[in-house]
Amino acid sequence: MPTNRTSLRRTLALLTLVPVAVALAACGGTNNAGSADSAGSGTADELRLGYFANVTHAAALIGVDEGLFADELGDTKLTTQVFNAGPDEVEALFAGALDAAYIGPSPTINAYGQSNGDAIRIIAGAASGGAQLVVRDGITSSADLKGTTLASPQLGNTQDVALRTWLTDEGLKNSVEGGGDVTIAPTANSDVLNLFQTGELDGAWVPEPYASRLVLEGGGHVLVNEKDLWPDGEFVTTHLIVRTEFLQQYPDTVAALLRGHVAAVELATGDATAAKTAVNAGLEAAGGKALGGEVLDRAWSELTVTYDPIASALKQSAENGVAAGTSEKTDLNGIYDLRPLNAILGDQGLSTVSAGGLGDE
Repeated sequence: MPTNRTSLRRTLALLTLVPVAVALAACGGTNNAGSADSAGSGTADELRLGYFANVTHAAALIGVDEGLFADELGDTKLTTQVFNAGPDEVEALFAGALDAAYIGPSPTINAYGQSNGDAIRIIAGAASGGAQLVVRDGITSSADLKGTTLASPQLGNTQDVALRTWLTDEGLKNSVEGGGDVTIAPTANSDVLNLFQTGELDGAWVPEPYASRLVLEGGGHVLVNEKDLWPDGEFVTTHLIVRTEFLQQYPDTVAALLRGHVAAVELATGDATAAKTAVNAGLEAAGGKALGGEVLDRAWSELTVTYDPIASALKQSAENGVAAGTSEKTDLNGIYDLRPLNAILGDQGLSTVSAGGLGDE
């Protein structure tokens, strides 16, 4: 099972390489996505898209499985890559190996801060909710967590920050270096259920469908539903980001991606049966396996698929990362560029969304 110290060393090594990777990306040294066509329409030859095999990335799973992205992209080749957690996606974005990604707020904020606001822009929301702390029998309060080992997907990812923030608020010491009242073990989502069942983990703060699997297949119970910690239960679990350079060079391709994204969200909110079928097919195509009906139904009920980025929650996410010790204080001004999305929403007669004063809309 991965340890805090091993994960921390890897993260620190990544941070050391970030300035070099950002500089290369800014110079276009590693970008092979293709140039704009001769008419200068801003259309790329290829779009490289990252996402997770999580139900919280339903818009991505639906968009890929239903061909919604491919249909809108036309002659632009869509290449996809599946990740376990956001920090690895950021590494790929910085290295120029990805052009766009579905990702959580904490690694997005880190990417924006580490690049001095240059590397990425948030262009749409994707999901709210769908994250819980599930624990074994015998744990009924925060006080029962002293001496336990809890999992999060990766050091510095969105659920990791949420877990560390909540533990601190409950008076339980924890540290990115390890030690404290609770041990946090960054663990691949796919490994959590088995480690929970064998007793090597006492619980995990994970996104869907892993929370539902821990409850329904692992016999755990929910100690904290993250949506209960936010006003009106709304917070950013997933949004869609692009490399700033790609957005500037290929605006038509980004618009096509966003049209596919909006279509995926509309399917998810308008036809739950078809959406869940597409999500299950997408999970299989991403290298996983289809979920049982009970697990999928529970997971689906815990989240909201949306193109609204819920900008009001981003500042709090940034503050949580600083308090958790996984982020430095970051000026978020300019992190959003919602103009392409709002243009599409307006054309389709849908409600536009707000950047909350943190960028263009």
